[in-house]
Amino acid sequence: MAVVPYKDQNNDKKSQVAQMFDNIAGKYDFLNHFLSAGIDIVWRKKAVSLLVKEKPKLMLDIATGTADFAIEALSLQPEKIVGVDISEGMLAVGRQKLQRKGLTDKIELKYGDSENLPFEDNTFDAITVAFGVRNFENLKQGLAEMNRVLKPGGTAVVLEFSKPQRFPMKQLYQFYFKNILPVVGRFVSKDRAAYTYLPESVQAFPDGQEFLKIFEEVGFKNTKWHSLTFGISSIYIGKK
Repeated sequence: MAVVPYKDQNNDKKSQVAQMFDNIAGKYDFLNHFLSAGIDIVWRKKAVSLLVKEKPKLMLDIATGTADFAIEALSLQPEKIVGVDISEGMLAVGRQKLQRKGLTDKIELKYGDSENLPFEDNTFDAITVAFGVRNFENLKQGLAEMNRVLKPGGTAVVLEFSKPQRFPMKQLYQFYFKNILPVVGRFVSKDRAAYTYLPESVQAFPDGQEFLKIFEEVGFKNTKWHSLTFGISSIYIGKK
């Protein structure tokens, strides 16, 4: 059974995830940086650095949210980045951010379903996803769509939470995720479910070698996996 934010609702995971991000959009950036003590910024920089040699010209950022990853990816000097998300609330915050920073000519944000991407085959030089694949309703379908719109020889980089396996980080992580993060997240965002859903979805997500296996099943090759910060998050890389 899929992990969903609002267990008292009958609509599908995709609808619930969109609703959840609409609800917390205004506080999302603050909570991201606060709850991770800013280390999420370091993780994004590391993920982007893995694309330096690729010199991508046209990039796609899936589950772009408020466009933090897309903005970080501008350091690669692409001609254009397209960001897609299913939450209009998050996209609205992202567009305001791009407007303030004068980046609307470099980054375009648009509504888009990760499992049915509105692009032709073989369109993008590189694809990025930060903390988004965990929210796909159908993980395999979403990854297959990424592969479809990626150019042959192109690279996909996925940054996602994972589960530390070693003492004492495993125990500290579980305590923080179950007891501290939901309370702070609920207090700041005013959404009772969002920051309970986060640890539940991380727990259910097939990380590490399990994820690489699915990555390869949909067509990605030369796959690699980098563990970050004692296994709290991971970067997965694959080529088409």
